[in-house]
Amino acid sequence: MKLKLRKKDKVMVIAGKDKGKTGDILKLYPDEGRVLVGKINIVTKHKKPRQTEPGGLQKMEAPIHYSNVMLLCPKCEKPVRPKLDKLATGESVRICRRCGETIL
Repeated sequence: MKLKLRKKDKVMVIAGKDKGKTGDILKLYPDEGRVLVGKINIVTKHKKPRQTEPGGLQKMEAPIHYSNVMLLCPKCEKPVRPKLDKLATGESVRICRRCGETIL
């Protein structure tokens, strides 16, 4: 599955328990259609103790579906679903649907 999102993009959550929060994409899972966003969708995981680290409850981010996040345009600072457009050189770029600005 081709995602229009990239690592280190700033996104806003539009659905779920963290609706309205923003964060940066840490990791993409294109085969599953999920993204890992920093400080979003915090879950508690039970860890067994190891020789190097103690066990117990550990809070960590969990992936969320890419349809529940929208890219924040750097110019207009609003969430937008970008459109893909080809330049004359053949390079594909993302364009904001609201302001028409190219998103790098």
